[in-house]
Amino acid sequence: MDSQFLEELKDTFSIVFRDVSLLETAFTHSSYVNEHRQLKLSDNERLEFLGDAVLELIISEYLFARYPDYPEGKLSKLRSSIVREESLSKFAVECHFDKYIQLGKGEENSGGRTRPSLLCDLFEAFLGALLMDQGLEAVRKFVKQVMYPKVESGAFDHEMDFKTRLQEVLQRHGDVKIEYRLVNEVGPAHEREFFMEVYSDNAKIGAGSGKSKKLAEQAAAENALGFVK
Repeated sequence: MDSQFLEELKDTFSIVFRDVSLLETAFTHSSYVNEHRQLKLSDNERLEFLGDAVLELIISEYLFARYPDYPEGKLSKLRSSIVREESLSKFAVECHFDKYIQLGKGEENSGGRTRPSLLCDLFEAFLGALLMDQGLEAVRKFVKQVMYPKVESGAFDHEMDFKTRLQEVLQRHGDVKIEYRLVNEVGPAHEREFFMEVYSDNAKIGAGSGKSKKLAEQAAAENALGFVK
């Protein structure tokens, strides 16, 4: 593992991995493994699966305690905006994770180092590795340092429900038919990616993807909002 990155983790987050191989796996993309089969490496997909689960638990626990007056629906929407792909990819960049992931040449050349879905997976894989190496409290401490300040600054308040905002914009001058259509889904059952398109009166106005149909709908609505006036 890059010694500069190890120093960054120590200096910025007071994190020192006991088992550095876990960290190395978290920062190894499947494309790198496929291009270096002779090394018999493992990619970060299993750690991503674990990190995704622990992050949802920690954020749910945090929001439940911080917003005692919020109903379940509002808590769910806020959590979704925090843990969605675009948000986590930005956290990965802020932590400089994008600099240190190992990518295959093809993935590197196609812009993988800046791809939101890849960076989101990387962030979750790091959390999974940290959980395995140091336990739940270490992950909670890291999330508190990196993510909570953004929540408390209100950075996600306006992103809580893109579908509602899109509906409000489209129906300012009367009723229109808004429809979300699932156009594709890829990946294994534990790591599904859903692709959704949104239509207004049968005209396509946006598209997006996410790890659930609901998140994909939100992404499509957000995309549409960039074009609808």
